[in-house]
This record gives sequence, structure tokens and C-alpha cells, in this order.
Amino acid sequence: MTLTRRQLLQRTAGGLGVAALAGLLEAETHHKPTATGAIFIFLVGGTSQVDLFDPKPELAMLHGKPIPESFRAGVRLGQTTYSAPVMQTPFEFRRYGECGMELSDMLAEIGSCADDLALVRSMHHEAFDHAPGELLLCTGKEQPGRPTMGSWLTYGLGSVSKDLPGYVVLLNGRSPKARSLVWGSGFLPATHQGVLFRGQGSPILDLETPKDVTPEMHRAQLDAVKALNSLHREATNDPKLDAQIAAYELAFRMQSAAPELIDLSKETAATLASYGDGGFARSLLLARRLIERGVRFVTVTHHEWDHHDHIADGLPKACREIDRPIAALLRDLKQRGLLGSTLVAITSEFGRTAITQGKDLATAGRDHHPHAYSVLLAGGGVKGGQVYGQSDDLGWKVAENPVHQNDFHATLLHLFGLDHKRLTFRHQGLDMRLTDVAGKVVTPLLAG
Repeated sequence: MTLTRRQLLQRTAGGLGVAALAGLLEAETHHKPTATGAIFIFLVGGTSQVDLFDPKPELAMLHGKPIPESFRAGVRLGQTTYSAPVMQTPFEFRRYGECGMELSDMLAEIGSCADDLALVRSMHHEAFDHAPGELLLCTGKEQPGRPTMGSWLTYGLGSVSKDLPGYVVLLNGRSPKARSLVWGSGFLPATHQGVLFRGQGSPILDLETPKDVTPEMHRAQLDAVKALNSLHREATNDPKLDAQIAAYELAFRMQSAAPELIDLSKETAATLASYGDGGFARSLLLARRLIERGVRFVTVTHHEWDHHDHIADGLPKACREIDRPIAALLRDLKQRGLLGSTLVAITSEFGRTAITQGKDLATAGRDHHPHAYSVLLAGGGVKGGQVYGQSDDLGWKVAENPVHQNDFHATLLHLFGLDHKRLTFRHQGLDMRLTDVAGKVVTPLLAG
């Protein structure tokens, strides 16, 4: 069997060491990268673009009325029906930064970073329920069993850190509907899946060595297990054992690296205060510390965005939890000289309808809507201070410069120096890729 250079390097990773492997894989980038790490902020549940990112004065003129027939063609609805009325936003928008970007005044802190942000108002895809939408967002396809963005990046580039995983996940609130599939490695080797970290106590359960086991005893035990697994690997040719061996070695190194990671005592009082309190704020601070230590891809979730009812109450609460910490992260990265090489993406699995869920405007929410929604990007070679794309008068369909989720992925890989058409993995006789058979790089989003 003929091996590609990447496959050969990955099979010999134990002898080269992770850092050396990463360096060799870096040489395989298809062009010069602008990003070396990413923080993917996943607002789970579906953010309402017409209330947060995409002001539509026309909603006020149609408030309480049926949506015009001209908007209905080709749009599939989830739980609501076309008998539900149009609802104007109960919130105010403001212009921020020298660029004059319009955002909800509930996101004033994020708005203060507008000149570093790219706001895409023309995102769209085909999945209108949570789990399929989450999968399409994270893996490029609605079907389970495919690798996620972080898995593709660690497969393509390796990891700079030798003591921490290349791909880390920090959950806040409930897990996404698709659960571990949104950070899984799919058909890629298991070493590329996301590793769940906890923000308090031991970062990973059962990571700590029992007190009566000395480091020497633990090392001897690990060497014995590795030897047995290696013998079994030679006998069975099972590649899963490579991942198991690597996991044992990584866990051993993490026993000293991970506690230092979550020890925030060396952070200044000003830095801690800037992020604020709460689990999400702590997760973003940990995300910055992970990026500093060479972790390639960090996912941070926040689960407060599924507003099928009472959106006028639920949305301000959710915004209060994220606005200050996200702005603090952007400023912190910039102050440390990390924003230029760290891509920050703030997105959700889809948007929300201009019509209500139910007919009672006083208690209404909005239904799922993947046909036109918004995302924010910063750093990593993204051109800030711009709004790209446009939705129609009601935020219902894309009107200008559509960006499909596959285009988002193609652009992300491009920022890391990877051509989405050339980063492939042979699976079931096909050269699989993150963008499947679609995707194009959105060049106006690129700086320089």
C-alpha cells in the first residue's frame, strides 16, 4: 500500500514526537496561512438575526400582519405556520465603530470592537432543525459520522502543543442536540476528535494519578501498556490502537500541563475583571490560554438561544451573558498580539423567522430559519470593519452575496493555509473533504 506523506508522518508520530510532527505537517500548507489557531464560539439554539445583527425597519410596517405571499415560495418552515404574524423587533439597533456597523444595543460591548469584526448577513444552508443544523455547521453535512472543523485542522496541520490536545471543547449549559458528533472526528483517526475540558477542578475527569502511585510507577505502567498495545497493533493492524496509545501518552503529559492551564492566579486583576463572572466568561479566558499554549482549535458553547417563545425576555438575558466576555476576549487577544493569528468565529446553527412562533405577539418567539442568518468573524486574517452580504427586506432570504456553510468552511481552511479541495481523506473509496463537493473561498472577507 502506498502512503501519502501526511499518512506516513501520522503513523510515525510516536517516534517523531508531536511537536516535530506538527512542524513537518506545517510545511504541507498549500499557501501562506494567516491563522494558526481558532476560537469557535457556538451560540447553541439559533440566534435571531433580525433582533441582533440585521435591522429590518420593514418589520414594523408589517407587525401583526401575515407575511406577503412573495416571501413564501421555496421557504420550508419548522414548527410555525404561515398563519403566524410578522413581528417587529422589540429592541434597538445602534451604529458602532468608525465603520458604522449596525448591531443590537444589547451587544454594545461587542459593538465597541466593530472595527475588528466582519459581519456576514448572508449565511444560509438547508437544515432547519437543531441536530442537522449543528452537524452542517460543524461538519459540512447534515449526516452524522463526518469529521468536524477542528478535526480537519488538526489532521491537516497537527498541533503545536505537545502537552495539550490540538482540539479542545468547553461546554456551557446543555450539550448541543447532536452531542459529541459536533466535536467528533468521524472517519478521521480518533486522535483528531475534540477533547472535553471542564472549567473547574480537574480539566478532565479521572486524569489525576492516585496519591499512592509515584510518577516513576505511573511511567512504568504506561510503558508496559504501550508495549502490549503495540504488540496487539502489529497483530491486528487496527489503527484505533494508535489513537489509544497516543491518548495514554497525552494524558500522562497533561497531568502537569492541564492544572497549570486552569490556574488563573497569574492573570491580572484587570484581566479577570474584564471578562466578568460566570462559566462562559471563564471558558473564554481558558480559550485564550489554550491558544497561547499552542492548541489549534477551541470550541466554546453557550446554550441560551432557542427562543420559540418569550424572546423579548430571553434574548436580553442571553446577551448579558455573552456580550462582555466576548468583547473582553477580542480586546485581550489584540492586546497580546494574538488576534492577528487567531480566528474568532461567533455563530449559531441557523437564524430565526421574521414571523412568530404562535399568534400571541405578547409572548411570542421565533422559529428556526436557515435561509438567511448572520455570523461574526474577527482576527486570523479576516478583514474587520465590514458588513458582507445582505438579506431581503424581512431578513427572510439572501438578497446579495450568499455565503453557504460550505463557503464558510472553505474560507476557514484558506485562512489556515489549506485549500479545501486538496485537504482530503480517503474513506470508502472516496476522497472526502470538509466542504464535500461544494464550497468557495469568500475572498472579500480576507485582509490584504
